[in-house]
Amino acid sequence: MAPRALWRRSSVRRAAQGWVFIGPVVLGVLAFNILPMLPTVYASFTYWDGLHPMEWIGLANYQRALGGADPNFKTGVVNTLLYMVGRVPFAMLTGLALALIVNERLRGITFVRALFYLPVVSSVVAVGVVWKWIFNWQYGLLNAILDVVNITGPRWLSDQNWAKVAVVIVAVWHVMGYNMVLFLAGLQGIPPALEEAAEIDGANAWQRLIHVKLPLLTPTVFFVAIMSVIASFQVFNLIYVMTAGGPGTATYVYVYHMWQEGFNLHKFGYGAALAWMLFVVIAIVTWFQWKMSDRWVFYK
Repeated sequence: MAPRALWRRSSVRRAAQGWVFIGPVVLGVLAFNILPMLPTVYASFTYWDGLHPMEWIGLANYQRALGGADPNFKTGVVNTLLYMVGRVPFAMLTGLALALIVNERLRGITFVRALFYLPVVSSVVAVGVVWKWIFNWQYGLLNAILDVVNITGPRWLSDQNWAKVAVVIVAVWHVMGYNMVLFLAGLQGIPPALEEAAEIDGANAWQRLIHVKLPLLTPTVFFVAIMSVIASFQVFNLIYVMTAGGPGTATYVYVYHMWQEGFNLHKFGYGAALAWMLFVVIAIVTWFQWKMSDRWVFYK
């Protein structure tokens, strides 16, 4: 087919117009995200301290992590899973609750939505610094408030159990506005006629939420769940600022361990291996979530 005749086809023109818009983004992702990752594949099979030439060691880095030679590897995995179990459901429930609140047509509701969304656009480092002061067991705001009602606050960031709780609280607070916006968009996409019909049939607010809103929100729930799980696996900034993996190894998560090995101990080859193992795990978990979505996500 001649080029001019091919161009006259509407499908080809639409595809070309689409690539004009997404082309810069695709090129940017390839140049700044994909291509820089490729050398780390080779690096993960080497011993490299960043100063001397890479030394090929085969699967030794992976064997060290998975074979138990690195005790902090297991600690990082366990703490990351605990963080994910605490963060994902509470962040999703909080976001949904806020979306239900701000979905009402009330005076000043736009300002309330912006207020809830404010933590999302705040720097994670700044958030961590402020909350580190709030959780200070001697001079912090939270324990001062508890003291007013004669409750002795715990040593939040100095106690191994409470430090985990504190980090999850901050993570949920920081992301709840983002989840709220996503759930709010889903709620506003529900046809009002469906809720009106359920109300006419005698369904109360709770029944309308369970039997009308939630089934139609499943695509949003699916998306939020995927993004929340990925973000939980990748948590680092908040841990670095608030606890530095402590006290002890209570909040020593996987990515913090990866950073510690790669940049503090200059084991860049081992750090690359840890990074690629994390990439594979995230890909598998995301694929599993996608396959399971056919059973509970409804798009119509």
